[in-house]
Amino acid sequence: MRRLCIDLCTRLEALAHVEVDRVAIRFCQARKPVSHGLQASLTPLRFEHGQRFSQRRGHTWTIQQLYDDRGRQMLYLLSFYLPRFLDRPFAQKLATVVHELWHIGPRCDGDLRRHSGRCYAHTHSQKEYDAQMQRMAEAWLSLDPPGEVYEFLQFDFRQLTARHGSIVGQSIPTPKLVRLRP
Repeated sequence: MRRLCIDLCTRLEALAHVEVDRVAIRFCQARKPVSHGLQASLTPLRFEHGQRFSQRRGHTWTIQQLYDDRGRQMLYLLSFYLPRFLDRPFAQKLATVVHELWHIGPRCDGDLRRHSGRCYAHTHSQKEYDAQMQRMAEAWLSLDPPGEVYEFLQFDFRQLTARHGSIVGQSIPTPKLVRLRP
C-alpha cells in the first residue's frame, strides 16, 4: 500500500505535496461483514493550520503523537478497513486511495484540505468529489505506472489470502484527543 501511495504522489501533480513518509498506514478489521460502510479514512494528527494545540470550550487540547520506527513524527493516519476495502471493484479501490490522499492538506502539516462552506472535507457535492477522485485515478493509470505497484488491488480479500496465505499490515491504535490541565 505504501508503494502505491508513493507512486500516486510522485506521478500526480495534484498529490505532489504529500509526504508519504509522514503518513502512517494501517489496516483495520471492519466490524461487520457487510459490503457497505467505511472503506478507508484519513485521520489528521494536528489541528487546523497544523497547530499542535486547540482551544475548545475553555480547555486546551492536543492529539497523541504517533512516531514511526525511526522516531519521525507522523502527521496523518491512513486506515483501510478489511475485508470491505479489498472487496470493492478495482476502480473503486484505486479512487478510494486517491480520495484519502487528496484529504491531506496542501501544506502537508497534519491538517486536512479544507474546502469552503460547511462541507469542508468533501465540498458541497459528494458526487462531484467522487467523480474528481475517479478522474485522478484514471489519470494516474494513463501514466503507465508499473503493474507491481497496484496489481494487488485487482484481487479481493479471499483471492489475496488464497494467493499469499495472509494479509499483513500494521495495526496502529487511533491517537486520542488529550485535554491538557490548566
